[in-house]
Amino acid sequence: MEEESLFHQVVGLFPQQKSEGGSSFPVVLTPNPKITETVDLTEAIKANRAWLDSLLHRSGAILFRGFHVSSASDFNDVVEASGYEDFSYGVGGAGTRTKVVGRVYTANEAPPDQNIPFHHEMAHAPVFPSKLFFFCEVEPGKGGETCIALSHVIYERMEQKHPKFIEEMEEKGLIYTRVIGEESDPSSPIGRSWKEVFMTQDKAVAEERAAKLGMKLEWMEGAVRVIIGPKPGFRYDEVKKHKIWFNGVVGGFKDKLNDDPSKGVVFSDGKPLPTDVPDDCSKIFDEECVALQWRKGDVLLLDNLAVLHSRRPLIMLPRRVLASFCK
Repeated sequence: MEEESLFHQVVGLFPQQKSEGGSSFPVVLTPNPKITETVDLTEAIKANRAWLDSLLHRSGAILFRGFHVSSASDFNDVVEASGYEDFSYGVGGAGTRTKVVGRVYTANEAPPDQNIPFHHEMAHAPVFPSKLFFFCEVEPGKGGETCIALSHVIYERMEQKHPKFIEEMEEKGLIYTRVIGEESDPSSPIGRSWKEVFMTQDKAVAEERAAKLGMKLEWMEGAVRVIIGPKPGFRYDEVKKHKIWFNGVVGGFKDKLNDDPSKGVVFSDGKPLPTDVPDDCSKIFDEECVALQWRKGDVLLLDNLAVLHSRRPLIMLPRRVLASFCK
């Protein structure tokens, strides 16, 4: 069957759903109600990879809703059906995750009542996934929305709001600093221990692996300071011919070892960022994002270069969202 006969595109499902380059953001696909037999998502994806790739390129995000995807194993089959190559979540990732099955991991295991700021997955690393899948295994009781925003729109609005900052950021680049402990901290969104982050008990091996990722380690009593950069604060999309907001300016976390988020991101010369920049950027994110209220069985596909994502605090349990990463 052709894609038009398998999928039905829904507009207006979310109040903030936007139009971008002639496509909705996000594109929402459901089974075609005119088809009497059950539409299998894995088979539909296999049959329409080129069309879905084109749709993802235009929109940046596709939400599959109403298909029979009920377990981590089902979700793994969907990911495999996409044809995208596996990106193993391994050395360098700060968020705590547990491998569930095949190519499937838990989403960030930070306490559910915490906010996870907008970010591109592994933007600090020299190699990062190009596409992300998320799957709602257990629908949230209340809250816990995943929010998405178009990165080039954030860049354009920040350039209008803070042109001098943008100029300085592009000239100097940014340095990221965080302290991670010898033991994991389950209360932190970036609470993996250095032993887990670098997958070794040996400090020398950790330093070697960190260096390959462009990181420098400074050992402390019971912890290590990780310094990343200088890194560009943006990337240029050669295909779409625009700049994207590829940085962690609003990604500062506060936990037991990192008590001042303003020190987490600075210019490459050590100069602090203007105090109003992170706040203004957060406001722009709030204005431009689409908040996805999860439903059981939802599968979300994101272009990690085009779209930033975040997680709002969960107000009422339960919630279980799984993730998979693709090259």
